[in-house]
Amino acid sequence: MLLPLVLVLALTPPTSAMTVPGAEHQQLTHLADLTTTGLVATGHTDPADWAGLTSAALPVPGAVPGIQIDGYFPDTSRTNTNHGWHDSQFVVRLPDRWNGGLVVTGAPGVREQYANDRAISDWVLSRGYAFASTDKGNTGAQFYRDGRAIEEWNHRFTQLTLAAKKVVSQRYGRAPRRTIATGISNGGYLVRWQLENRPHLYDGGVDWEGTLWTVAGPNPLTFLPPVLRAYPAYLAGEPGAHEAMVAAGFPAGTEFLWDYHHRYYWDLTQRIYREEFDPGFDGALEAGVPFCASGTPACDADYSYSDRRRVAGPAVSRVALTGKVKRPLLTVHGTYDVLLPISQDSDVYAEMTPDRLHRYYRVEQGTHVDGLVDAHPDRLRPLAPCHRAAFVALERWLDGVRPPASATLPRPADVATCPLS
Repeated sequence: MLLPLVLVLALTPPTSAMTVPGAEHQQLTHLADLTTTGLVATGHTDPADWAGLTSAALPVPGAVPGIQIDGYFPDTSRTNTNHGWHDSQFVVRLPDRWNGGLVVTGAPGVREQYANDRAISDWVLSRGYAFASTDKGNTGAQFYRDGRAIEEWNHRFTQLTLAAKKVVSQRYGRAPRRTIATGISNGGYLVRWQLENRPHLYDGGVDWEGTLWTVAGPNPLTFLPPVLRAYPAYLAGEPGAHEAMVAAGFPAGTEFLWDYHHRYYWDLTQRIYREEFDPGFDGALEAGVPFCASGTPACDADYSYSDRRRVAGPAVSRVALTGKVKRPLLTVHGTYDVLLPISQDSDVYAEMTPDRLHRYYRVEQGTHVDGLVDAHPDRLRPLAPCHRAAFVALERWLDGVRPPASATLPRPADVATCPLS
């Protein structure tokens, strides 16, 4: 069980000697409020980094005073220009009232280290956890230029976890009693990978729609090209196009989300991740041609992972998931996710994982980013309440109370709640 908050305060040593092990640079600031309300006011977060990830209704807790450490580890790539620094940036937050725990997370998508501030940091800090987040070592739509970029994501998450544990010990005079990994999308992938490959660093994890990479498939390179081919035909009213969309994993009932994802997600995601794993597909081009028509030479809409597996497979294998988690893991994923379709992702991953260490909650009408709930409140529900419910269930699991069985969670009357059973 976590330490009572009031007992930790008396154990707090001076902060003058606090350093992040391995950091090339760090800046330590005492702040009256570590939540996004205070951080926006003092310039210690970047609202653009978390834009669109949460619904407007997601509450912000009251002020949490404490220490924020911003910095970076040694790196040679420079996709993250926040603060005028280079890549491998991190943020560590240490509340004055500590519960004995540490939460470590990585950015979703190719965002920066502040991406989880609204969705995760605010809430866990309000519960007394220390919090650490990494930019994963490379950011932005040209992340693939870093070379083996996704492998670096896993390394940077491990690096920050080890460093954050040391900082927590310096700040509070003792090591964290509990360390939890959590994250959204690509950040959820990191949770899965860490619990499979670095389980000794964590007590458990909560995976919010993590990306599934497997050598044999499915993976994003198997389901994005079919939808890029089918969607223009669907718009043109061609026979069989709707059926092709559904067959690719994009279920009937989600059509209202397809245009947005076609414009902003499917094409870009396919091209930049294909460039990471199979840069030779389009010759000298870098990440292909945006929105190329099927039939155009070297068009990503016609990419066939099965045909290119001999080339792309070895690169995927270096970051692939096996399902062999060695610490308790809870997964939440929306049935209306049309970026990482649930049938091609978490449904598959749940079959790969041992039942005794995994709980899987399929969230009816949840989609990939909660920001879309504001545009479609009658047809979507936010996943943040389900992530929080799963997090609490993990806390109880670690205290010896087994969580509710895996289930599909129907939409509740109040979408600000998420009953797990």
